[in-house]
Parts: sequence; structure tokens; C-alpha cells
Amino acid sequence: MVHATMSTASSSATSASSRIQPTPRCSDHRRRAGRRLVAGLAACAALWLSSCTTVAPPPAEITTAPPAAPALPPSLPAQFVAVDWAALPGWPDDDVAAAWPAFRVGCPALVAAPATRPAWQRVCDLGASVDARQRGEVRAFFERHFTPYAVRGADGRDTGMVTGYYEPLLLGSRARTGRFGVALYAPPDDLLTVDLAALHPELKDKRVRARVEGRRVVPYWTRSEITAGAAAVAGRELVWVENPVEAFFLEIQGSGRVALADGSVMRVGYADQNGHPYRSIGRVLIERGDLTPERASMQGIRDWGRRNPDKLPALLNENPSFVFFREVPPPARGSLEAAIDGPIGTLGVPLLRERTIAVDTRSIPLGAPVFLATTHPLTTRPLQRLVLAQDTGGAIRGAVRADYFWGFGDAAGREAGRMRQDGRMWLIWPKDVPLGRP
Repeated sequence: MVHATMSTASSSATSASSRIQPTPRCSDHRRRAGRRLVAGLAACAALWLSSCTTVAPPPAEITTAPPAAPALPPSLPAQFVAVDWAALPGWPDDDVAAAWPAFRVGCPALVAAPATRPAWQRVCDLGASVDARQRGEVRAFFERHFTPYAVRGADGRDTGMVTGYYEPLLLGSRARTGRFGVALYAPPDDLLTVDLAALHPELKDKRVRARVEGRRVVPYWTRSEITAGAAAVAGRELVWVENPVEAFFLEIQGSGRVALADGSVMRVGYADQNGHPYRSIGRVLIERGDLTPERASMQGIRDWGRRNPDKLPALLNENPSFVFFREVPPPARGSLEAAIDGPIGTLGVPLLRERTIAVDTRSIPLGAPVFLATTHPLTTRPLQRLVLAQDTGGAIRGAVRADYFWGFGDAAGREAGRMRQDGRMWLIWPKDVPLGRP
């Protein structure tokens, strides 16, 4: 999984961006070169789909119809069946108010976006007057103003997979030292985002990461090429960490914290990616016979790396994907964001531990409440609760598919690393807001 949930919100280019958009700090020369190449790309856009890996960016906002009839994404690969609240297993027993901070912190982002404002303005305004200390009042708010919809795949199946992710803590230094020699990089200046839909509408949601080579636009460097020194990453080091395996897992989670020698803590989040597909190194080890499926967890891979340090670089390079980071500033003291104290998800708001999930936004609207019914890792003990769909991930694909955010630290990491459970989902959607295609 990538975070297999890599938070990819604001760094992805949008349809309003330039046809070839460099990452921030790209030189004017690169911008001019990119613009000169747009015409040529129009003639060969179809070839991109075969020669480059396309990157389907998690949308920053829900695609809706005009304000009179908001709707879900037009390519909706899911079915939704309206049900009574009594159909949600465990709904009466859930502490619904525990999810309230996630709902409230998401409202400003949903109301600020013109595409999502029609669906969310009314319920967010009503929510502002709810006294969250009265737990019954929070439950009544959802039951009065929302309708639950059972989520099914296009094939009618109502059960899918639920995995977990977390926010790790690494040790590091802002300067390279003998101990800290593994860099986390900001996006390099030569990394371009090519929006193919801007060239051909039929290539909607098709984007590639690329670079300029002479007068050609070519795929960006793979992980093995980047680590061998091919990419222009010198000078783009954000921070140096100790362990290449921990840095690799940080890429998978998409965000984390780095404890520095001076006692401060630096927060880093996903900024961009090289455009190549993620390949699970755990699966590689299973296919080679180096690990059994039961041992191919984060802990098992760490142990394998400690036993095989000479083989570790080649194993990591089996995954051609490479993630670039940004430093995330701390939230304002006393704010709701500071109280939640989580990494920033695709919606652009902090993720509340055990009350937020990553979803496939082709089916589940970003920012919507979802009731999740699954089980705790490696058990049959029910885990049934209201969560908010505020994040996305490269490996989160399908209507009934969720990545459950366990929170920060080693304990959360243990739960996340073991979680691969069956689950069902109910979309909690505002009443009187149309649910369907435009």
C-alpha cells in the first residue's frame, strides 16, 4: 500500500494549472521550455499512456453539478442504497461525538471550494450551533440532517478490504552527520506535472510526472536512478534521517515527524512523487521466498533489512516510486487543528486518530462522513464507528475500500502494520442533496 496512503492534496496540479506545471521554485527557463513543448505533447498524448505511468491525483474537491443539483463524481464506480440508521451495525453504541472534531475541521475546506459548497454549506452552518459536549445532540444532528447509504461496488459486493496507516516518528538532523546520512528531499526543480486532460478531454484524470531532456519531455527518474544521483536533488534536502528502511516506510505513510537533536520536532508531509507505480517490497520478499506472508509486515521487513544490509538497497529499488516531502508548519496554538494534532490529509486538514480514513474519491466524496464496520487487526472484535473520509492513497482503489488512520507513534504503527480486515461502509450524505451522476 502507498500509504500506501500518500497524502497528495495541494501539491498535485489542477485543471486550472498550466499545461505543463513545474513544481515550486522551478526556474523561468524551465517554465518557458515547458510551454514550448505543450503543442508537441498534444500530438503524442496517447503515447504517454503506454510509455509513462499515469498518476491519478486525488482531487482536492468533490466534482459536483451546478448548485441546484450537486452530485458525486461522474465516473462513479459504485452503487448506493439508502437505508435506515438501524441498519448500521453498532451505530447506537458508537461514541459519535468522538468524530465531531474531524467533521468540524473539515467544514471550512468543503465550504470554501465552489464545487463542494452547495452540498455542505447548510449542514456545516447547522453544525456550528451543536453543543458537542452533549453527545446525544451530536448523534441527533447526523440522524436529522443526513441519510446513510450502503456502499456497494459496481459488481454489487458490499464487502471490501480495510487496511491501516499511521504517522511515524524518526530521529534526524537538519545537517548531514555520520549518524544521519539518509536524506528526505523536497521536490526537485526539474520535476514537471503534465496534465493530459488539458490536452485531450478524453484523458480526464490522467497526469504524468516528467522532466525535460533537450527538446523532449520524458518520464521522471525512477527510485534507483534518483538514489544513483541522476536526479537534480542536491540542495533539496529537507532533513537527514538514520535508517533507509524507516525513510522508505515514511514514504509509504506519506507523512511523519522527525525528532531533532536540539529537542524540537519537525513535521513532514507528502509534496510530490516521481510518477512511477508503487511496488510492494513485502510482496517481492514473499515471491523470492525470503519471507512468509505472515512475516511480510513492516516489522518483518525491518528485521530482514537488519539481517541483510548489503541486499537492502537493491530491495528498496524494486519499488520505482519515490516520494518528495515538504516541511509542515505547526498549527496555531489553541486552534481545533492543534487539538487534533494529526498529519495533513488530502482535504488539507489534520487527520483525527481512529476517526479518519483514506478512500477512493472516484466513489466516496472527499470530506464526507462514513460509517465503517470492520474488525480490529487479526481479531474478530468489531470496530464499528463514524469516521471522516479526509484522505486518499495510491493503493486505495475501489468503492468499498478504506485505509484507517491509527494515529501517531509505535503503538499506532503496530496496529496499522497488522491491519488487513474485511469491512463494509455506509456513506453519510446530507439530506436533500442529490446523490448520483450529473
